[in-house]
Amino acid sequence: MKFPYVVLDQIDAPLSERWRSSYQELRDRPRYVEEGLWRRTQDPANADQSGWRGPEDGRRRLMHYRYSYGLDQSPAAPRLVMNDLYVYHSVAYPRPELADHRETVAKALADGGWNPVSDGKWHRDDLRCTVLHQDLHPQDIRAGRRLPDGYATTDVVVTSAGYAPSLADQDMPWDVLSGGMRVKDRRDDPTVIADLAPLADCLPFQIEIGCGVSVEAGIPPLHRLHEIYEVTDREHSTFILDPALDPFLRNLLSEPERKLPDLTEMFAACFLAEPTPAHAALRALTEAGHLVGPVITNNFDGLTARAGLREHYVRRYDQQVPWVPFVPEARSLLVVGNHADRRKVQARARERGMKVFFLDPEGFLENGRFRPYPVEGAKDGDFLCRAGAAAALTQLAGTLGVAL
Repeated sequence: MKFPYVVLDQIDAPLSERWRSSYQELRDRPRYVEEGLWRRTQDPANADQSGWRGPEDGRRRLMHYRYSYGLDQSPAAPRLVMNDLYVYHSVAYPRPELADHRETVAKALADGGWNPVSDGKWHRDDLRCTVLHQDLHPQDIRAGRRLPDGYATTDVVVTSAGYAPSLADQDMPWDVLSGGMRVKDRRDDPTVIADLAPLADCLPFQIEIGCGVSVEAGIPPLHRLHEIYEVTDREHSTFILDPALDPFLRNLLSEPERKLPDLTEMFAACFLAEPTPAHAALRALTEAGHLVGPVITNNFDGLTARAGLREHYVRRYDQQVPWVPFVPEARSLLVVGNHADRRKVQARARERGMKVFFLDPEGFLENGRFRPYPVEGAKDGDFLCRAGAAAALTQLAGTLGVAL
C-alpha cells in the first residue's frame, strides 16, 4: 500500500478552490485533519452497555485515529489524498481473552504479508505497525489505575511511513480516559411543539447544531463511524469489549487496501457535501438579526462556514467542557440534531436564563424502518419540535417574515 493514498481522483476546478479556501487555509482548526476517539470501559455505571457484573470485570478498549489529507497537484487533474495515517488501538482483557486477541493480530499480520523489522515492529510497503504487550501499561501506572487481577494489555499502532504522533496525541486517549466516563443524562418532560413558532417569543436566539443538519446534506450519521471502527454493537446498544467480536484490526492488517476506503469515507463525504436549505435559512436568520453569535457546532464538516456563517467548534477531545461564546442579548438556544454530546452547552444556557428549544425528529429511517433515537438531555421547561432541520428552519424564516 502506497502513500499518499488516493481518496478522490480527478478533482475539478470548483473542488480545488473549495480545498484551497476551506481546508488549506488554517482557520479555527486544521480542517485537513480528521480525528476520532472512543473509550470503552466496564463500570457499574454503564453495566447495561459494558456487561459489567462485578469487580473482576475491567475490560477496556481505546481507539484513536488521526488522518491528514491534502490535494495532490502533480497529475494533470488534482487528487484528494490521505498524506498521513495514525491508528491507535489499545485493549485490556483477562489473559485468556488477550491471548486470543494477540493470536488474531499475529495471524492478520501474516495474512496481510507484513514483514517483521524487529521485535514487535512490522512494515508493509508504506505502512508501519507496532505491537506492544505489557502486563502493566505505563499510562495506568502514571494515572495510579489498577486493572483487576489476571489482566494484561496490548497496544497496536498503525501509521504511514515517516509519521510520528506527537506526545499530545499519544497521551490524548489516556487523558480523556482519566477525565471520567460519560454517564447518560436524565430525560425529563419537555413541551412538545408542532413547529418553531414559539421561538419567535424568545428572540434573538443562538444555535447549537449536531449531525442532523449534516445528514440532510448526505453525510453519513456518526453511528456510521461506530460501525467502521467496531466500537458499538448497534443492534443491542452495547460496547464491543470482546476480542472475538472485534474485527477491526483483523480487517485493517490483513487487507488494508479494502479497509482504507471505509476509513476515508467520512472525510470524502464532508468534502463533497453542499450546504442545504437549512444552512441558507440560518444565514438569512442571521442577516435579519434573529440569530446571533457564531454557530456552535459539533460537526467537523465545515458546512456552516462554507454557507457564510461563523462557526465555534466544540468537538474537542482535549476539553471536557469547552468554552462557549454566549451573546448577552440572546434569550434562547436552539439545539438542532444533537442528541447527547456537549450537553454542558445546554446546561450553561439554562443557567443564563435562556430557553432551550430542541429541533429533532427523534429517530431516523434505516433500511425502510424508523429507528427511534430520543434526545437524551431534554429537561422540564424545554421545548421539543420533532421535525427535520431544513423544513422547520425554512418555516421559521417564513413565520418571522425573513426572505430566503
